Amino acid sequence: MLPKKEQQKIEKLKTPFDVQEFLYSMPYNAEERDRSPLNVILDQQCHCLDGGFLAALLLWKLGFKPLVLDLTPVPALDDDHVLALYQIEGRWGAVAKSNFVQLGFREPVYKNLRELAMSYFEHYMNTHRQKTLRGYTRPMDLSTIDPSWMWDESAANRLYKKFYTRKSIPLITRSMEKRLSLVRENIFQAETLGTDMSWVFGIRGE
Repeated sequence: MLPKKEQQKIEKLKTPFDVQEFLYSMPYNAEERDRSPLNVILDQQCHCLDGGFLAALLLWKLGFKPLVLDLTPVPALDDDHVLALYQIEGRWGAVAKSNFVQLGFREPVYKNLRELAMSYFEHYMNTHRQKTLRGYTRPMDLSTIDPSWMWDESAANRLYKKFYTRKSIPLITRSMEKRLSLVRENIFQAETLGTDMSWVFGIRGE
């Protein structure tokens, strides 16, 4: 059961953008703990994985199907990124928790999931200014999962591990990958405006 104050915050969320703002109201914390949605709300902190699953749950409350999708990077060069999906008039949008400026909200204007995933491509980078996004998974429908993950952290962790085993669909070819340029320094600075660098892949203790 949520405390009354937190329950009131949840009740005020009426749109996907409200859900996004709720995620951004909490500090980004990439410690090696993947919280259940309940514990994200109680602890008031999250990262892209547990924040993404909470977002899907909150979107479900608004009447959307609870879907999560994984954006997959070059192995060992960056973190995965979790999107909570929603669809309006047949077009896809997303809510996401990120430590980087442009890896969060997407308006529902994308005609398919590949198009949505590609909207993150130029913004998906590591500290070496490499463009690291390479693929995406088909959505996982959380309405088909035993609901204990919503409040039980061990159940949530089992679900998260299962989520990360899903097959990735490539976004670019090997020849495209070889031609990729580094991100300009000024663009990197813009993309990391307000970023807590202590939680960034390759810097945080792992």
